[in-house]
Amino acid sequence: MKRYFLLLSVALPSLLILLPAFAADTEIEQKNPDKLPKASSDIPTLSESLQPITSAELLTQESVPIEVDPAGTQPDAQPETEPTSTDDADINIEAIGDKDPVPDSTPIYVIEKEEIQKQGASSIADVLKKMPGFAINDVGHGADIHTGTYYRGASINQSVFLINGRQINTNINTYHGGTDLNSIPVESIERVELYSGVSSALYGSSAFGGVVNIITKEGYGQPKLTGSLEFGSLSLNNQQVSYGGSSGSVKYNFSFERYFTDNRYRVPVGAANRDSQGFLSNADTATSTYFGSIGLDLDDKNSLNLDISKLSSRRGLIYFGFPLQQDRLDHDGLNVGLSWKTRLGNGENSNLTTSIGYNQDYFSTYGPSGGFSRTGVLDTQQFTARIDHDWQLSQNNKLRWGIDLKNTDLNGDVLSTNPSRIANNETENRSVFNTALFAVNTWNISNNFQLDLGLRQSFDGQFGNYLNPSVGLRYAVTPKVAVRGSWAGGQRNPGLDQLYVYDTVHGWEPNPDLDPETGSSWTAGVDVKFSDNLTGQFTYFGSSIDNRLGVIAGKWANIGLVDTNGLEAALQLKVASGWSTFLNYTYTDAQIQTGSEKGLQLGLIPYSLLQAGVGYQNSGWQANLYVTYNSGARRSIFNRTGDKPTDFAPSFFNLDFSGRIPITSTLGLTVYLENLLDEQYERVNRIYSPGFTFRLGLTSSL
Repeated sequence: MKRYFLLLSVALPSLLILLPAFAADTEIEQKNPDKLPKASSDIPTLSESLQPITSAELLTQESVPIEVDPAGTQPDAQPETEPTSTDDADINIEAIGDKDPVPDSTPIYVIEKEEIQKQGASSIADVLKKMPGFAINDVGHGADIHTGTYYRGASINQSVFLINGRQINTNINTYHGGTDLNSIPVESIERVELYSGVSSALYGSSAFGGVVNIITKEGYGQPKLTGSLEFGSLSLNNQQVSYGGSSGSVKYNFSFERYFTDNRYRVPVGAANRDSQGFLSNADTATSTYFGSIGLDLDDKNSLNLDISKLSSRRGLIYFGFPLQQDRLDHDGLNVGLSWKTRLGNGENSNLTTSIGYNQDYFSTYGPSGGFSRTGVLDTQQFTARIDHDWQLSQNNKLRWGIDLKNTDLNGDVLSTNPSRIANNETENRSVFNTALFAVNTWNISNNFQLDLGLRQSFDGQFGNYLNPSVGLRYAVTPKVAVRGSWAGGQRNPGLDQLYVYDTVHGWEPNPDLDPETGSSWTAGVDVKFSDNLTGQFTYFGSSIDNRLGVIAGKWANIGLVDTNGLEAALQLKVASGWSTFLNYTYTDAQIQTGSEKGLQLGLIPYSLLQAGVGYQNSGWQANLYVTYNSGARRSIFNRTGDKPTDFAPSFFNLDFSGRIPITSTLGLTVYLENLLDEQYERVNRIYSPGFTFRLGLTSSL
């Protein structure tokens, strides 16, 4: 199977060299894509809005188009351009950092590097927690990696995570093997994009929640060195450095980040992993992440890009909580991607991207169990190849189509010295090959109406063939009001670990008879420009997922049907020059429809989540105040004796401050004050925050 996959990954890109001749022979009349008619609206896009300091970038989705005149001529607003050196300005084509041309019929939220820096984010989870729809429990001091990242009620494994358009999720589904959101240094991130709806046809049928695309920085102009040094409460220290620039047709960027905190703080009686002295135990975290990218413009039509990320993570786990647990988790990850981008024909009407990738995730959990020891290793290696053709067929019709190839190998090695578990000791070597054809066709039916139709046909070596359709639309009712909607079918297959590998750490048995999760997700919404200073997006979302995977009586099983319905509201207000505010609210009702917990909210997902902020910026000075309200989530896993399945963690309110004081033109002092009210609230499942903490740092750019 490996040999077959490698032959395909080499042969298919070679065959597509013939496409330029084919595109030229069709002689389809093409016009400048910038002149295509779009839904008429003067609701500004995210990139058009001036966002001086807070995460107001989260509020306005990229799908809101620029107003055009009825004749469909050049938009008034000028498109964004990336800074380039004079040496290669004429041959700079689509690069790693360019916007992904995804359909416009569903909300597309974006957060830029400036906002990430202002938030003081130390991981992707930190970035995502202020985006609409996200409920993230495994972030911040004392966070537990097992308690979840959820988007619109879907788990982290029911969403797709990308680096520069290349998937980084593996086939691993067990909690300690889920996608690690520390995968690349925050310093190397240009922006983070969040898609849903028809975009699932482009990137995977498992995207019941959404698609998170992490776009990394490229180097431009003169070499530039940036870095930060930060210290804070609970022995926290964090160092980040990035070096990037360009020379002729070569662009490069390299980043490194090191992070450590011991997370040893007092917790109340009844808290998870509370030791005999009253402190949180075994919650320390240490990560080192490396990233590098090199881009080469071969000529005015072709470019090559190589990016590599490396993660080394060591931490303690506190997921059992009662009694005190001492299990450790080592995670080493490597992700390598090479992409070739070329223009076919003339202008921008036909762009082809061919990429190959390698992804390895090594998870090792180990620790004592009474008088015995146990270990569990999940080592995944994944080879991918992708051909992606973005083709403007006519003035009003755009087709994006291609093929995905993926081969996954899993080595599972579990061992326990406990006599009751020795019979389950094993080494499993499993492999699965998956191919998918995808296509999304976008019609601009009129200046006001856009229709997206998508198909994804999958061929899986384990679960056969299946087709997932999707549809989306957007209609500009007036220049200030637009409505939109989407529907997408999906299927998420069980992981090789859930099917075949005994989890000696949790004590969960695999189940080779598991069925895939199947269902659909949908959105309906409206974008409104209330005034020149106030814009808003309002989205109803939902999903229905059958055969949801879970654990029953210590064994993986299909637990039944879960229906999710919810609302997102995102408002952005610019008060005056230098000031900005935002407010995001998400209501999520994820109801279990079958089984012993029928009628209950899915565990670990709060009904209500609100984030708001206000900030000011002037002459290098910054001050930002962030507010979070969480209604509390249902406790569900590893509950304390006496807890009932209907118990919820209490609601909490949190207040954070971030600021920057300029020292010189290239040096600044940063301060982050978290949990200003010093409330030691329960984050989830008896895991408590530490109360007030602080971070102080220096940032420099040379």
